[in-house]
Amino acid sequence: MTYAGVQMFMEKLKQLIDCNDYLFGFNPKTSLESSKIKKMMTYEGVETFMEKSWHHDPSLFIDEHQDLHELEKVNHLKERFIFAAQEAEYIVDLFVSAVQIGKNDDAKRSFKCVVDLVLSCAHIRNNGHFPTSRDFKRSLNLDAVRKSLKSVKEEFMGMRTEETLDQSPAARISFVRNSPGSKKIQDEIIIVGIEEDAKLIKDKLMEDQKKLDVVSIVGMGGIGKTTLATKVFNDSYVKYHFHVRVWVTVSQTYDKRHVLIQILESIRGQLNLKDASDSRLREFVHKQLTGKRYLIVIDDIWHIETWDNLKLFFPHGNNGSRILLTSRITEVAEHATTYGLIHHLGCLNKERSWELLCRKVFYGDECPEWSIKHGMQIVENCQGLPLALVVIAGVLAKEAWSEKLWVEIADKAGSYIAGLENGSIMESLALSYNHLPLHLRECFLYLGGFPEDYKFQVKRLIWLWIAEGFIQEDGNRSLEDVAEGYLMDLIDRNLVIITDRRPFNGGAKYCILHDLVRELCLSKAKEDGLILQIGRLEASSQFSDVITPSYKPIRMFIDKDPNIMGFSYPSAQNLRSILCFDDFGSLSDDMAEYFRSFVLLRVLKLHKCSLKNFPTDMGLLVHLRYLAVRISSKDFSPLICNLRNLQTLIYITEEPWKIRLPRNISDLVNLRHLISSKGTFLLLINKPLKNLQTISKVELECGTTWQIPCIKELSCQIFLDDPYSYRYLGKLSYLEKLKLTGSVRAFKSTGHDGSDEQRNHIAFPESLKTLTLAKCFLSWSVMSNIHLLPNLQVLKLHYKAFEGSCWNTHEQVFRHLKFLRFELLNINTWEAYSSSFPCLRRLEISNCSRLEEIPYEIGEIPTLELIKIENCKPSVGESVRRIQDDQHDFGNYDLTIDISENT
Repeated sequence: MTYAGVQMFMEKLKQLIDCNDYLFGFNPKTSLESSKIKKMMTYEGVETFMEKSWHHDPSLFIDEHQDLHELEKVNHLKERFIFAAQEAEYIVDLFVSAVQIGKNDDAKRSFKCVVDLVLSCAHIRNNGHFPTSRDFKRSLNLDAVRKSLKSVKEEFMGMRTEETLDQSPAARISFVRNSPGSKKIQDEIIIVGIEEDAKLIKDKLMEDQKKLDVVSIVGMGGIGKTTLATKVFNDSYVKYHFHVRVWVTVSQTYDKRHVLIQILESIRGQLNLKDASDSRLREFVHKQLTGKRYLIVIDDIWHIETWDNLKLFFPHGNNGSRILLTSRITEVAEHATTYGLIHHLGCLNKERSWELLCRKVFYGDECPEWSIKHGMQIVENCQGLPLALVVIAGVLAKEAWSEKLWVEIADKAGSYIAGLENGSIMESLALSYNHLPLHLRECFLYLGGFPEDYKFQVKRLIWLWIAEGFIQEDGNRSLEDVAEGYLMDLIDRNLVIITDRRPFNGGAKYCILHDLVRELCLSKAKEDGLILQIGRLEASSQFSDVITPSYKPIRMFIDKDPNIMGFSYPSAQNLRSILCFDDFGSLSDDMAEYFRSFVLLRVLKLHKCSLKNFPTDMGLLVHLRYLAVRISSKDFSPLICNLRNLQTLIYITEEPWKIRLPRNISDLVNLRHLISSKGTFLLLINKPLKNLQTISKVELECGTTWQIPCIKELSCQIFLDDPYSYRYLGKLSYLEKLKLTGSVRAFKSTGHDGSDEQRNHIAFPESLKTLTLAKCFLSWSVMSNIHLLPNLQVLKLHYKAFEGSCWNTHEQVFRHLKFLRFELLNINTWEAYSSSFPCLRRLEISNCSRLEEIPYEIGEIPTLELIKIENCKPSVGESVRRIQDDQHDFGNYDLTIDISENT
């Protein structure tokens, strides 16, 4: 338990103050006023200690002038406090589980096993033997915990550490939230000093050499190999030269099947390859690449054997195809590169290092004169390593104009980076970690549990952070907004890397950790018992080998299927989270019974493990907040409604069937996000779900919208013969993102019975920012309403969204639209003025086989950055090239085009 965990415990204490007294172990005969006073004393004691010790944490800024003995005493008291709070939380949660489950008649058979678990966790741990029934009340008595907390508080106050703690010269550093660049979106990765390297590699990749050739970039960790490869990979000339470009990350643990799937999905998009054999996948890859000039980037390859296996995938056509490797190992590059170039990437010189530091700290603003002296000292200590410079810049950027901070970092940077000669920059990363505010630390360490080179979706990460209890209320901001702010803070500090941005606003969509940053996260998290990460190398280990009486982690991240059947509750009693990332196949019915061992779980991520039905024992997990499962059944068990604390429910299925949710799903009053992959939820609820913010996907019937009044994101299927459903959409005053798909079957079965006219009066709420339409058969006249939406930024029109061969926007102005996409739209003509889309940044048109050309006036939109065309008539591509050529003649070189035509 760290700061975030203690905060969660504080919230729980606050909620329990007015709860039944037996939860606190007080005698029911004691007066209500007396027991309430005791509980208030517990809460106030915890609160006082937290304010005095955590909010002025001296361990972040210890120097030779401070009293190490005093610091050790404070830290020891904090350890005692954390242990007491953790014990109290476990006892309360276990008993709450038993009480809630006992109220459910269907689950009373399981009550005894939960009570046994309560006793074992709360009693055996302290007394070393199985308790009798007389021990039950004593085992759950938090009065002893209250006394422990009081003792810690009194000892702490007796130390009179307030004066010492307040003297920390840099104490304010960890709480600074703003920086010169914190509100600016970086349009591209800040890259300095590698322009010549990039040109050399591009020239080698595109030279007139027909044979398949390999180019390698070699250098130590953190030197910028991946950054250089990314710059080359995304170069516009490289994009134009190669028909196919694929990026594959290999890392230390090579998985052939995973690499094959990466290649295929890069070429063809998301595919269902679960049942394909490795040989079949290899055949698919070979077929997709044959006859095309391709560029394959193989990032972070470690072993010669890995290359010998990989090279068999790639056809040797004499068409100028290339493979670009990055590696820390020179021998690997020498083995792979027969005719091509081995480029050894060196460190930055002082001038380039200073340029990088300034740009990352001040984001293009002029640096103050006094910063040069201290900055050059930092530059010298970083020895030209980009990653070291970047992470230290992340520390400085939080208080860029504070000379005191620059002096402190300059003085300490040398000792932190002393290990650079041995190729290690962990010390420099630790410097950045030590300056993290307390509210960010557990969020950051949590990322270390994800597999190496894992791209995590920002939205799902935020939901996980909230479920774990890392995010606290902050005024009127939603938990999701607070969490997004935390992530952006980590990005501003250069600890998290954005890999994919949202096309319309540049916001983060997917992120990743540098492998060295991940090592730091994992190391720190393991020290504190926060994470057990089971990777591919430990897949054969028994849990008894890694979970011991002295090491009981509270979160388990599984990257490879271990012997989970041997994982029983004595070793699982502390677990709060289980996250699985590999495809473990189907879990047996016997395995389902093991969920009773994890009664304290808050997070269960099993979306790659198949279950036939919702396991009965999963209904015992009453503390669960995040559940991701893959279930074969169309019906959800009513036991899901036992999970009253559930915030996020993700249901994965391979079939596009309708999923029947129990009618009392509205009992899940804390539910915020309801997600399905291919299936469609039948949402028939009897009372409003007031906290529900996201639904994907749901079948919307008359009146349903009244039951989801605060929905922000909605992906729904609508019956085209039911005019009331789509008219009710306008009532959703908080709705920001809508994906609306019409039911073609309903439309065909009813025929044109007058519902067409009603449908064309569809109402959209003014709060909408993103609108996606498909199979709605709307008239283009509906656009006269859509263009008036004051907040609309993204518009996507898919198959049969509208009927009619011509879209005329001459009298329509989409004032704030930034992103416009057509896909499979049956229009021949599009007429538009540049004034119709004054803020448009990105235009995408895909598979519109009847469209003749893009309106010439589109090129005159001053904000337009990209036109992307996929699989349209050649005349469409020609019109786009003409637009770009004319814009070049006018001096506008900001417009980029990306044309991919049928081959």
